[in-house]
Amino acid sequence: MKTIKQYALTSMFVAGLAAGSVAQASSDPVKLGLMLPYTGTYTALGEAITNGLELALSQHGNQLGGRDVQYVKLDSEANPSRAPQNMSRLVRGDKVDFVIGPVHSGVAMGMLRVAQQTGAITIIPNAGLGAATNELCQPNVFRTSFSMWQDSYPMGKVAYDRGHRRVVTITWDYAGGKEDIAGFEESFTAAGGEIVRQILVPFPNTEFQSYLAQIASDRPDAVYTFFAGGGGVSFVRDYAASGLKDSIPLLGSGFLTDGNLAAIGEAGEGVLTTLHYAETLDTPQNRAFVEAYQAAYGQLPDTYAVQGYDTGMMLIQAMEAVGGDTSDREQLIEALASVELDSPRGPLSFSRSHHPIQNVYLREIRDGRHEVIDIAYENLEVPDEACRM
Repeated sequence: MKTIKQYALTSMFVAGLAAGSVAQASSDPVKLGLMLPYTGTYTALGEAITNGLELALSQHGNQLGGRDVQYVKLDSEANPSRAPQNMSRLVRGDKVDFVIGPVHSGVAMGMLRVAQQTGAITIIPNAGLGAATNELCQPNVFRTSFSMWQDSYPMGKVAYDRGHRRVVTITWDYAGGKEDIAGFEESFTAAGGEIVRQILVPFPNTEFQSYLAQIASDRPDAVYTFFAGGGGVSFVRDYAASGLKDSIPLLGSGFLTDGNLAAIGEAGEGVLTTLHYAETLDTPQNRAFVEAYQAAYGQLPDTYAVQGYDTGMMLIQAMEAVGGDTSDREQLIEALASVELDSPRGPLSFSRSHHPIQNVYLREIRDGRHEVIDIAYENLEVPDEACRM
């Protein structure tokens, strides 16, 4: 695969041969179709992704490859049943050049079907279902976020290295939760650990008392969990209130606490999580990003914001490489696949299946902040063996 610099030189040569067509293309705006939740439970996530994307493009004159940018925003409502219709509206009706979305993995499944039918270039800035860049991978589909496996797998070795040998895992009984704990269980058992019990809670139940009593009776060395949103807040608070926190360390995917620190409060102190970003990451790139985001929106960025930001930076780099020409899909896809970013989250590139290769950080809640205490896994690539493209 060419590097982005090599591809840029090739693109400049091509652009020189076809200056007329590129000049014509450059007179029209690049249409970005945003299929994200702007109402309902996941509104904050959709807004954070949009904010990050718009910040990246504003820092580059709101242009892609010398062309102005036009946003076409469509509320996904996090509703999987409407996903094919909404995706078709953006691609066939609004004729967008890129589709950016979704947040919800169920919505992604519907979008992927239309992406396959139409060839629309689609960038997933959040949904973590593994199949998107594995069984259902497509040349025109990219991910700038994560998979459930990628953020949970490193915690298995962390747990074992910290002396934990017997662990209980607990999550909701749905695909995302089961994919997450599977990643942890894979690495923990490979290291020599034992899963004492796997607890699957009916989704979206947040009544955890009976399960916590079960954990207390099992007396494991640690508990690993995946819950998110209000469920994450309830679980962490109930875990602390039950008294388990003082004797059985709580480990989890970063989504357990991301965006929830204020609501969790003191109950979260000392909880360990693994995730591909933390707002306290001490690098020049992240310090600059946090400062710019706070100046623009009056709040700290989160993981969702940085995923939107990197989507924008990916588009900027690829569109510069092809001289702003979106007419040659194969060249544009190659340019996107060749992107390498010095991201606020750390170095970011893309695997053969178009999944991000990135660091996963070990974070501990200290004084109400996610403090990065180590790199749990450097440049982790997801094993997407089922991808055929």
